[in-house]
Amino acid sequence: MSDPGDPVVKAAGLTKRFGAFTAVDRLDLCIGKGEVVGFIGPNGAGKSTTLRMLCGLLSPSAGQASVAGFDVSTQAEALRAHIGYMSQKFSLYGDLTCRENLRFFCGIYRVPRAEIDERIRRAIAMAGLDGREDTLVRTLAGGWKQRLALGCAILHRPPVLFLDEPTSGVEPEARRRFWDLIHELAASGVTVLVSTHYMEEAEYCHRIALIDAGRLVAIGSPGDLRAHNLGGNLFELVCAPLGAALAALREMPEVIDAAIFGDRLHVLMRSGAAEAGLQLLLAQRHIDATAPRPIRPSLEDVFVQIVSRTNKGDTTP
Repeated sequence: MSDPGDPVVKAAGLTKRFGAFTAVDRLDLCIGKGEVVGFIGPNGAGKSTTLRMLCGLLSPSAGQASVAGFDVSTQAEALRAHIGYMSQKFSLYGDLTCRENLRFFCGIYRVPRAEIDERIRRAIAMAGLDGREDTLVRTLAGGWKQRLALGCAILHRPPVLFLDEPTSGVEPEARRRFWDLIHELAASGVTVLVSTHYMEEAEYCHRIALIDAGRLVAIGSPGDLRAHNLGGNLFELVCAPLGAALAALREMPEVIDAAIFGDRLHVLMRSGAAEAGLQLLLAQRHIDATAPRPIRPSLEDVFVQIVSRTNKGDTTP
């Protein structure tokens, strides 16, 4: 992985508006060769729109960006020959076999005729589809389909790869195998930008770009982001009903913030505040709750707190 100071992907003030709606708001990026950068955020945060602008598929409303030395606004057609792209929706042809899909994309990407058979062989091996070359794609399991789609996206050996929600709907074990392939590509020097709403997948990235409402609210390695100063101590409570407990705890002056995580609450308390007060308050409201348990902040905790501070106009790290 190279220093992002020699960027393969860079953006300054990148903005996309659809009428009065701003989908991406003045985004700055600098990404080096061989980096795996994850775009993390909820659905509708602007991740896909950002990737589509960087691929030259959408024209920016404002700002500038370049990928692999090509300006995304003025050299979009030339750029597309030097990138690989996987969209959210499965993009292969179900009524064609694995080999036929690969041969079709070799033609689209103008792979030299003398190299087609070898590149197809490598793509089949990478996807783990040896022996299934002549299987109809629509009969494959989700994980195999996605690995085959990745193989198609890199047939022309692009230096930059864009993956838009590539593991959505894929079982966990297949997702892990897919990420192993991503890291193999990065180790060979390919720069990979991947969007996902799975927070646990962020751990596989060299750096994470947290995006909310079209804004880049933080960027850094998973370790750097987890070390983010939340400004207090984090506790977990199992309680019911969750909605009533959340409303009650947010009234406490000792509570900086509280959020629902699955079937429990994560509560951020001011340093020095007694956590026993949480359970006492809930008991007074006739809400059953376990004793507060101190926990290590997850990336999702960090994301929630950074977004909360940003919405309040507080940019304190």
